[in-house]
Amino acid sequence: MKQPNATVTPNTWEFLRDPMIAPTGFREYDARWKFPEDINLPGVTALGLGLGTQMHRHDIEPLIAVGNDYRDYSLAIKNALILGLMQAGIQVRDIGPALSPMAYFSQFHLDVPAVAMVTASHNPNGWTGVKMGFERPLTHGPSEMSELREIVLSGQGEARPNGGYESVNGVREAYLDDLVGDFKMSRKLKVVCATGNGTAGAFAPQLLERIGVEVVHRHTTPDYTFPNYNPNPEAMEMLHDMADAVREAGADLALGFDGDGDRCGVVDNTGEEIFADKMGVILARDLAKLHPGAQFVTDVKSTGLFASDPELQALGAKVDYWKTGHSHMKRRVKDLDALAGFEKSGHYFMAAPIGRGYDCGMRVAVEICKLLDRNPDQSLSDLHSALPKTYTTPTMAPWCADTEKYETLDRIMVRLDEMQAAGASIAGHAITDIVKVNGARVMLAGGGFALVRASSNTPNLVVVCESPESEADLRAIFADFDAVIRLQPNVGEYDQTF
Repeated sequence: MKQPNATVTPNTWEFLRDPMIAPTGFREYDARWKFPEDINLPGVTALGLGLGTQMHRHDIEPLIAVGNDYRDYSLAIKNALILGLMQAGIQVRDIGPALSPMAYFSQFHLDVPAVAMVTASHNPNGWTGVKMGFERPLTHGPSEMSELREIVLSGQGEARPNGGYESVNGVREAYLDDLVGDFKMSRKLKVVCATGNGTAGAFAPQLLERIGVEVVHRHTTPDYTFPNYNPNPEAMEMLHDMADAVREAGADLALGFDGDGDRCGVVDNTGEEIFADKMGVILARDLAKLHPGAQFVTDVKSTGLFASDPELQALGAKVDYWKTGHSHMKRRVKDLDALAGFEKSGHYFMAAPIGRGYDCGMRVAVEICKLLDRNPDQSLSDLHSALPKTYTTPTMAPWCADTEKYETLDRIMVRLDEMQAAGASIAGHAITDIVKVNGARVMLAGGGFALVRASSNTPNLVVVCESPESEADLRAIFADFDAVIRLQPNVGEYDQTF
């Protein structure tokens, strides 16, 4: 295998011939690049050859399921990846256009050990990437991604015989059948289904109709130009549009899905956005009644209510705060034999007997409908308002270059350590602890927190703050915390504020 170049000039002979891969595209738990600025099609083929070589090194049966999301260039990316996998001697099962969780499902349905899903997830058009895994329901974590990066960038990919290709039909239908099972709503429910014209539009409306929900369509026709907004249910633009649709339709709730369908956003019947960590607490309360003493996992960006909620405590629920990222969370859910995992970004990980442990926006949509079916006299806003009140920012991402963000985070963490040692406070709250399992979650006296970490997928830091006291206190916490972050001159503007 020819060693890829870090850069190749577009519109040249070399660009069409030589593999080009920017090293920064290898992230903690998947791979993402701008296409074709940071990776070209020969580079994608080199990635496939490297992935196939990695399978052989781990003695994985040379059989892989491959799918692609609904973007105009994803088919070309997938075909280039498949070419590399076949060069590595891998038998490819092409499941066609898919959601990421449909690709994960196909590993079970087709009895295939490995998966590679071509998707940029919620990243805007112009991005591409691959989510991959060898041990269902898990996906690559930092060690696997580091190994793959070394194989690919150092040209260690090894061509082998016996590669092959098969196009497989019927996986989408089997996936939907698996999600529906024998469940049917016993109460009337009107649900806004919002997909931002992403891939989920080919799945979610039909799924909800099959379980007996009245569906209000909101941008559900797949359109890879994304004419309304980028499908990202963590972004306030999409959540506000969902809220408007709930009010217009008099709906019971809205469910919104990201570009590859592994995340779900929720708006209640009043038009109030329920961030995924709070929705997770609502689900955990209900599931803990069915499974007393259940173990849950949540990520460090999530609300402190998982640990402090009196109802979860009374039901004997156990909660583990863990690293942000779908690969980290899936592995932790499996390692702890947890019932479910909840991530503030909208990834939900439902394990047996509910699901198979991978993140699936469609599965959690069904489980939210089941939750409401089990509570026929309550609206979603009733269940939401029953939680202890906290005030939380959206997930905010100030710009920071991929090549600088981890060193920048280290400097911020040193400063926070100095503040704690000096007895400094944030918005008048003493720093009681700094949890460093993933970035720095600064725990404050009174129950609030402020988190900063490096984004695994984009050139950003990630910031979340929470207060149990008031909106004013939340703003004060953010202002003081942001002042610490602003000591780093290479940190840019936020993608959104509140």
